[in-house]
Amino acid sequence: MSHSEPLGPVAEEGSAWSNELSGNVFGPSVQAGAIHGGVHVYRPAAEPPPVPRQLPAPPHRFTNRGAELEQLDEVLANGSTGIAVLTGPGGVGKTALAIYWAYGVQDRFPGGQLYVDLGGFSEGPPLDPAEVVGSFLRALGVRPDDLPVTFPEQLARYRSVTAGRPLLMILDNAYSAAQVRVLVPAAGSSVVVVTSRSRLVGLVPDGARLIDVAPLPEAESVALLTRRVDPTRVAREQDRVAELVRFCAGLPIALCLAAARLAARPRLSIGTVVSELADETNRLRRLAVPEGVSVQAAFDMSYRALGPQAAMLYRRLALHPGQEFGLGPVSALMPDATGDDRSQAVEALLDANLLEEVDEARFRFHDLVRLHARQKAEADDREAVREAALRAIVEWYFAAAHQADMMITPYRRRVPYEFAARLEAVPVLPNRHDALEWLKRERLNLLAAGRAAFDHGYAELAWHLSDVLWPLFLYGKHYRDQMEADRRAVAAARAWGNQWAEAGSLKRLSRVWAIAGDYTAAREHALESIRLYRAVQDTRGVLDAQEALALVYRDTGQQAKAIAAFTDLLAANREYGDERVVALILINLGTLLSADGQCREAIPLLMEAKDILGRLSAIDPYNEARALIGLAGAYLGAGDVSAADEAATAAMNRMGALGSAHDKAEAIRLLGQIAERRGDLATARTHYRNALAVFEALGSPRAAPTRSDLARLTTDESAT
Repeated sequence: MSHSEPLGPVAEEGSAWSNELSGNVFGPSVQAGAIHGGVHVYRPAAEPPPVPRQLPAPPHRFTNRGAELEQLDEVLANGSTGIAVLTGPGGVGKTALAIYWAYGVQDRFPGGQLYVDLGGFSEGPPLDPAEVVGSFLRALGVRPDDLPVTFPEQLARYRSVTAGRPLLMILDNAYSAAQVRVLVPAAGSSVVVVTSRSRLVGLVPDGARLIDVAPLPEAESVALLTRRVDPTRVAREQDRVAELVRFCAGLPIALCLAAARLAARPRLSIGTVVSELADETNRLRRLAVPEGVSVQAAFDMSYRALGPQAAMLYRRLALHPGQEFGLGPVSALMPDATGDDRSQAVEALLDANLLEEVDEARFRFHDLVRLHARQKAEADDREAVREAALRAIVEWYFAAAHQADMMITPYRRRVPYEFAARLEAVPVLPNRHDALEWLKRERLNLLAAGRAAFDHGYAELAWHLSDVLWPLFLYGKHYRDQMEADRRAVAAARAWGNQWAEAGSLKRLSRVWAIAGDYTAAREHALESIRLYRAVQDTRGVLDAQEALALVYRDTGQQAKAIAAFTDLLAANREYGDERVVALILINLGTLLSADGQCREAIPLLMEAKDILGRLSAIDPYNEARALIGLAGAYLGAGDVSAADEAATAAMNRMGALGSAHDKAEAIRLLGQIAERRGDLATARTHYRNALAVFEALGSPRAAPTRSDLARLTTDESAT
């Protein structure tokens, strides 16, 4: 029960009642005139975690595979966590088999279905299991800013989240047993289906069942072809059909390509297609199927059937650094074409089964097709043309990310960039939400674009592609990605020869090292950043790098040294005249003074910061809420409980709206201290427990003092 005054005795008949609920109420409350018997308060059920439904679209016209489906059913029937490894040559239909079976049993897994392409046999490196764990945690309801920083902490959280959820998981295109093993969920009733060109015998000790997926026999190959081509044509040339399926080596991807060629040309005879395939048999030797037959002929056949624009797009899209892409890179490669021409070229690739549709307006290559397309690019395009195509793709990603960056963090200093390509269809991102969503969706492509730019010697562009990711890291807390991007930014700036860019990257890298707990590296990077900013005579940069060094002092417990550093920085920034940076220094200094017991001295500093950032809330709403948290702590330390309550409540609401779970928990912990000061120990315990749950989930150092708060209340209660 929570109310402003204790309820008095039952009033006499005719007297006036006053039964009011005021103040801040958290959780259930009861108001009543008279109560007879027990009071039962039922808390609302916790919101259930989301149920991921990540299965790709089921394959159309699936053919046979009865024996393999029975083996998958046997894995499911075991009753404990089962692992099935579908192994076979590329293009044999492992993924289609896994997805087809998964759709038939998905209702058996109320925890949801997870899917990822691990990229084991793609041109780029296999997908890092840490990347997959982070993606799966987000799909299972863990907010991005709730993700622990280190991979061991993320893995521990992953085991906890999956422990009670029966999940169906497809790990497609796996490279090694080690890549798979860490992703197996903890729930005993989950099933993991792995596809790989390798047998992955290392998973057998883990209970995995290896299921060989061989090329289709001739009869099933003919059945697959017949389902995609007019049966009368097949019946008319049955003898040539047998030759055709043999050339396709029983690989469904090759059969589908041949069928697409026939469907597109109703008057083309199967015998002609067989002759085309017979002319080319010794390509893609690394990917040859048994008995020496290659799928190169099938790919070449489909390529020759493309129009000039579609063929050009096919070759050059294969240079795309990421696994999947939207229409933006298409526009970068076809700047002179109309929107209809671009759409028709993409449709031609889809119709020929040379491009896969991942989602509406998002596509990818089958890895065998990508290899073929790259070979065609090397054969048909000069090196200068290929380099220009890659640069156009990478520059398009930078141009779009730059738009997002400008929308989310307009206050940042930037370096101009002169584009080499003429870019079209750069997305218009009208607000902060849309801009951030675009960055989230293209995160992997942006990282891949940065790697490609650096590897191809585009040092300036590589630096820009790292710098432009700052808003994503600020709001999404992708610390592993940030470490990679900032380290590459430092190397790119050095290769570029731009000391100003290097200084800024070192400053940011200092903060990432501090978050990771390597304070020696953090201090060294901050000092080098200061040196470089001085070398280029950038006063603003020197002050920013000195702030990074002061934060290292704060993080390492050097309170007096940090206060002195921030005091000097405040004076220097007031003289420099950057109002927003002055406010940030005021927050840091005020918070430090509060922690040092100088609360009355801290209050005017934090009030000034709040007022400044209130005027700038349109461009920086996050730091205005940070100022409120600092102000609440200072008010509480000075004994003004009501003012502290008001500031902490406002901060909690704003941080919640911004999606910052850690800072919201900081405000909740303050509300617990306020309730404790008022003597409302039950409310205080609730706040401490709620804050502690968030801090522990994030691996935050704030967990220890919050745990002490909760233990102190428990000890005091038992003593009384």
